[in-house]
Amino acid sequence: MRAVKNLLVLYTGGTIGMLETPEGLAPAGGFEARMREHFAHMADAPQLRWALQELDPLLDSANMQQHNWLAMRDAIVAAVETGHDGVLVLHGTDSLAYSAAALSFLLLGLPVPVLLTGSMLPAGAADSDAWGNLCGALGQFEQGLEDGVQLYFHGQLLHGSRATKLRSEAFDAFVALPRHRDSERAGAIPAELGYQHPRQPVNVAVVPVFPGLQASHLQALLGSGVQGLLLECYGSGTGPSDDQALLDVLSAARQRGVMLAAISQCPEGSVVFDTYAAGNRLRGAGLVSGGGMTREAALAKMVALLGAGLDVDTAERWFALDLCGERA
Repeated sequence: MRAVKNLLVLYTGGTIGMLETPEGLAPAGGFEARMREHFAHMADAPQLRWALQELDPLLDSANMQQHNWLAMRDAIVAAVETGHDGVLVLHGTDSLAYSAAALSFLLLGLPVPVLLTGSMLPAGAADSDAWGNLCGALGQFEQGLEDGVQLYFHGQLLHGSRATKLRSEAFDAFVALPRHRDSERAGAIPAELGYQHPRQPVNVAVVPVFPGLQASHLQALLGSGVQGLLLECYGSGTGPSDDQALLDVLSAARQRGVMLAAISQCPEGSVVFDTYAAGNRLRGAGLVSGGGMTREAALAKMVALLGAGLDVDTAERWFALDLCGERA
């Protein structure tokens, strides 16, 4: 852990820098000037050296896609290669936890800390949390951070692959849910999973199990070219295991190379297939357990593994191991 001396602030858009337009709040450029003006009037302004880079295009994070994750990854890697020893990502809150998880897996082995933050209200709004979150995040870099990806919000420092957005209006919007973790930690990370290895977007989907889920629903989705499917199961990893047609659809998809994984819908707990016969039958259809991973972490991990070009057997093997603290 060390204090950061040369920080890059990567501004991706989001509420923190939004301005009012005739259609409502929208991302706006020029946030570096607003930051410097604000700090100039602060008696205890952050003292570390920083430069700001705007991601193009600036986004409302509701519009965040995989290619934007890859653009963030590329900008962060380029910043480190040109001498920055820390990166602060300013991001909208809607998909902030998804991006924190994605960067956790896309930047494995990066030798500097990366921190994400944002705000529930714009920096120009009355009683906004924007400057508190921003200055608090900068203070974390001044104090010293461990390498890896973390999320800072409302005074809390959260692991990048464990955070989730729990509240849509309160300032303490993000938490790390107490999900059960018991996975084996991976050993050395192979080069194809490291931060320098190129990635490609992949076609993945998330489907919740619900009373009335039909084989035809999954067949239509899996027939669209999906490369990976994350199934949000009941409780400890159960689903409609007496629906043979549904199990057959899953089994056929796995046999043709689609990665299938299961997580729990519950805010607390994890997938343990052996608990119920209903869970065992899903495992028999080809699903691999996501343990206690959140939806954000499991989706991001699937994207990172398949996007690295791994075959499904290899991807499943790494999915079952803890890579950066997401399952530990």
